[in-house]
Amino acid sequence: MARMPTENTYLYWLILACEVGFWLLLGAALFFRYVFRLERVSWVLLVLLPVLDLLLLAFTAVDLRSGQTATFAHGLATAYVGFTVAFGGLAVGWADQRFAHWFANGPPPTRPPKSGWAAVRHELGLWIRCIVAAAIICILVAGLIVLVDNDVATQHLREWFRVAIGAVFFWFVFGPAWSAVFHWRVRA
Repeated sequence: MARMPTENTYLYWLILACEVGFWLLLGAALFFRYVFRLERVSWVLLVLLPVLDLLLLAFTAVDLRSGQTATFAHGLATAYVGFTVAFGGLAVGWADQRFAHWFANGPPPTRPPKSGWAAVRHELGLWIRCIVAAAIICILVAGLIVLVDNDVATQHLREWFRVAIGAVFFWFVFGPAWSAVFHWRVRA
């Protein structure tokens, strides 16, 4: 059985910093848009959101290319990027609705449907985003494997193919399938 490589915590801290940075940039962008009415500043800050993903991905690639053996953290970085790309727009929309409501007298935020076929359709939409995230993860993992070109160093990175496919399966079971079985009736 292959030994798990020694984990370096700096990559976990970088992933956490990207997540914190995402919400800080998003909050700042919306704050500038709705409180100060500075649309251009808001737009620039929103454009910077994908830059965080690119920086994380670049650091991960450089780390692996420099001879570091792939660890769980390297795969987690690809998962973070995949889910940020697939679900980032929803997070921005979710936050935008709340800021508009709180600071610009916008309508109350919409809530996802809780029952009926509308809830099932909503869950199917989220599951499709999960498929997109899994595809991005697989593409990024494959790209890192090709970039490093060392089967031993990337052995643990290959496990992320199964993680991505498993996420799609379990998301379907506990998302659309669960909703179809337990929330299909329209409640009065």
